Amino acid sequence: MRSDQPDRPAWLQNHRLQAWFLGIIAFGIVLFLLVEARFLLISLAIAIILFSLTSDAINYIGRLRIAGIGIPNWLASMLAVALIASGLLTLSGVLLSQVNTILITTLSYTEQAQFAIADLFRWMGEDVSQAVLGAVRDINVGSYLRSAAGQAGNVMSATVLVILFVGFLFAERVWFPAKLTSLFPDPGRADQVRRTIGTIMRRVNRYLLVKTAVSIATGLMVYGVMRAFGLDLALPMAIATFVLNYIPNIGSIIATGLVTLVTYVQFADPTPTLIVFVVTGVIQFVNGSIIDPTLMGRALRLSSFGIIISLAFWSVVWGIPGMFLSVPIMVAIMIVCSQHPALHPLAILLSREGIPSTLSEDETLDDMQPSRDDERKMRQG
Repeated sequence: MRSDQPDRPAWLQNHRLQAWFLGIIAFGIVLFLLVEARFLLISLAIAIILFSLTSDAINYIGRLRIAGIGIPNWLASMLAVALIASGLLTLSGVLLSQVNTILITTLSYTEQAQFAIADLFRWMGEDVSQAVLGAVRDINVGSYLRSAAGQAGNVMSATVLVILFVGFLFAERVWFPAKLTSLFPDPGRADQVRRTIGTIMRRVNRYLLVKTAVSIATGLMVYGVMRAFGLDLALPMAIATFVLNYIPNIGSIIATGLVTLVTYVQFADPTPTLIVFVVTGVIQFVNGSIIDPTLMGRALRLSSFGIIISLAFWSVVWGIPGMFLSVPIMVAIMIVCSQHPALHPLAILLSREGIPSTLSEDETLDDMQPSRDDERKMRQG
């Protein structure tokens, strides 16, 4: 027995090293799959978010009674899928048309933009200004525009895939509770999983609804400012502001910079450019730093540094779509980690005040609760 005592710490250390190496290998495999299957996974993530957003509305419609007759769940689901499909196709068409407008306008303003950028450095001397002008002219704007047009063309195919995913999610919706019960025979464990998913859906839905309302208001204000100054790209820049505001922290900065750049290129005058910059900056600050947190309340409780890390990671893995999905993914990770003792320290690091989100009693998974008609079908099945 004594001869085995010295070997035990070495065995434990080797076991821990092996576990660490296996964890690193598993992380590398998962990261590889995330990158290689990003188009499919991004479409699936967007479909799950849309399914979550509309499930509450379907449940409410299913409880309505018109002249004593209830609306069947299948009919409400079909209407939801039709509305989502029409909304996504319309949104994709609007985005593609505005991207086309931006590309055409950019080509027409290319030469003017080159001189405008060079003028920014004129205070450093004529030689510096000419050097900057030469460097800007060497940039192949056409290749970048063609690449942007190619990326925009993928939007329609992604939209069709998202619609298919949403349709199948609604078709399987009635069987989710039965599948959870089969996966977790322990009623307490099944209830915890149900409440965890319900909490994630509630928090993500609240974040997206508040973000959408604030982004619409910001886009309309920016549109009003640009129209007041007679800028050509008022509508495309307003739509770009609306879209970029979904990117946490840096989206509003990029949107303000784009509006300022468009103003300077069109007018080549620092005075109106400075006025537009200040006004749009104030709009972004008030809406993003005062109104947005007030409406959001304590729904997220996410660390600002954690949001930046999540933003950087998912932007590298999934590109621009990863920036939009970084906060919902972070919310899900924090709530899941808060339910497991081994992962609870990670949830504390991701939380804003060191207090991760907990499950509330009223945050059950109502979205997956079947209606009376569905329960009858499940019993018959």
